[in-house]
Amino acid sequence: MPPPLESGRALQHARRQTDTLFRVVRPGSLYSRPIGERHRIVFYLGHMDAFDWNLMARYSLDVPAFHPEFDRLFAFGIDPPPGELPSDQPTDWPALADVAHYQQRTRETIDQLLDDVPEQLLRVAIEHRLMHAETLAYMLHQLEYGKKVAPHQGRPGWRAADRGVGRTEFLPIPAGPANLGLAPGGAFGWDNEFQAHTVEVPAFSVAQHKVTNGEYLEFVRQGADPPFFWADRGAGWLFRGMFSEYPLPLDTPVYVTHEQAAAYARWRGLRLPSEAEYHRAACQAPRSSNLNFRYWDPISVTADDDGTPRPMQLAGNGWEWTSTVFAPFPGFTPFPFYPNYSEPFFDGAHYVLKGASPRTAECFLRPSFRNWFRPSYAYVYATFRMVES
Repeated sequence: MPPPLESGRALQHARRQTDTLFRVVRPGSLYSRPIGERHRIVFYLGHMDAFDWNLMARYSLDVPAFHPEFDRLFAFGIDPPPGELPSDQPTDWPALADVAHYQQRTRETIDQLLDDVPEQLLRVAIEHRLMHAETLAYMLHQLEYGKKVAPHQGRPGWRAADRGVGRTEFLPIPAGPANLGLAPGGAFGWDNEFQAHTVEVPAFSVAQHKVTNGEYLEFVRQGADPPFFWADRGAGWLFRGMFSEYPLPLDTPVYVTHEQAAAYARWRGLRLPSEAEYHRAACQAPRSSNLNFRYWDPISVTADDDGTPRPMQLAGNGWEWTSTVFAPFPGFTPFPFYPNYSEPFFDGAHYVLKGASPRTAECFLRPSFRNWFRPSYAYVYATFRMVES
């Protein structure tokens, strides 16, 4: 575990990441709800500090509450089943000044207590906040352009992405073991990352690159529904970027739901990889440069090619859907201080994603980390690649 001083700096860094995101939103728009299945933005303004307070001050050190109503109000996000959207109104939420005061006081108190907070809980708080640095980006991506301000250039801009990519190569992956999960007592991980175990994987072949917008366009032309991130304004497809719309870049990975990814793979006579197959393919594969908040939007699937016959961008430039339903590893035990982190989602209705997106913090690049979403959830920076047996 990192020493306390290093962890304290990591917490400050994580706060800066999320504070910067809220400054993207024009002040009058903080009560907006860009994604119907999620809370209004104002909730997240209070949530991350309420989480830190409830975990480190209340649970760990039994510090008396100074605002128990806010401790409860901002405690938990939501993940409603399809069709069951929240119905609250902006007037149901506190004034921004009151939320800001609560945030300031929780931070001041926690900073005084950091030396006494167990290291595991501090790491949970840091990674929880950095997870929200990504999920907030999903929300803000759906906020109307007039309600946000770009902190810098919204597109990568390193070159025009206006050409397709040739049919991807399939690379053989020999049969062998996939090492999943973490051993207890070692590196930090969330409860669903334990216990470490080995799965034997038969030989298969994996696409060198993620499926591109250009490739998926062929599927749309055959009658498939267009991806959520595409827009048709009457003069050709556009990509709905974080801060602007621009002509569909044919060589960047397509953002799709799990349902769309699986349908495309079937159309091609192929399939999505399992979580274990992803691990086999990702062994010693290079990362993309598009992660850890470098860019807002995706870059070309070939941007990180190094000339070697290896799968590219298995980490970065978009999470990758797998065919694996999110479920516990053998020996799973929920965190006693956060029992609702994983277990409620072992419901057969969420799928595992691996890798990272442009807005994923570097700490989540450990091989054991597992992401998960509903198969119809359209807002994630989720890509895919295909495999064949």
